[in-house]
Amino acid sequence: MNESYKIVLDAHKKRIEHFISKYEHLLAVNRELEDVLAQRETEIKAYRDKLDNSNNKIKELEQKIDKLQLAGAFEASAADVKEAKQNIGRLVREIDKCISLLND
Repeated sequence: MNESYKIVLDAHKKRIEHFISKYEHLLAVNRELEDVLAQRETEIKAYRDKLDNSNNKIKELEQKIDKLQLAGAFEASAADVKEAKQNIGRLVREIDKCISLLND
């Protein structure tokens, strides 16, 4: 009976050693995956920072576009103002002519 116990114990010992080996392997794999996860989280943070910077740049450029469009509207208005001044000048000359005719 002693020999049969020894055989059974050896079989269990081999299975336990096998499970310990598998466990150690899985621990190593788990550590590697945690390292990869930490690296990916760092990369994701960097990409999010780049995205935030890009979004801020887009907002700045949109504001510049709005300002340029507004400035363009004033430029067009400046041309209208010049034409209006010319029309007023013409009207004033006509009024001066009428006044001079009335004074004669």
